Amino acid sequence: MTLAGRPLRRTRFDEQWRALAKRIDLPDGTTFHDLRHYYASLLIAHGESVKVVQKRLGHKSAVETLDTYSHLWPDTDDGTREAVDLVFGRVKPETLAVDASTR
Repeated sequence: MTLAGRPLRRTRFDEQWRALAKRIDLPDGTTFHDLRHYYASLLIAHGESVKVVQKRLGHKSAVETLDTYSHLWPDTDDGTREAVDLVFGRVKPETLAVDASTR
């Protein structure tokens, strides 16, 4: 039976997905949603911004994307420390001293 021009119902999609997953030897239980998560993680691992990932996944907001995938973005603690060190490393400590009379 052909589906030409007609919507693909979820049950039929699931049948087609399971057959394909088996044919390409994906682990048992791999869902189409797993493929979506893999795609998102691949984009993040390759440095795409939250806005790009949001757009590609069709999320309505970046908040939705971050709520789901924020743990996958690399930790930037080292980068922020390096940025501060770069700036303040060039500043003499005495220029940072706070005059007690200005408090």
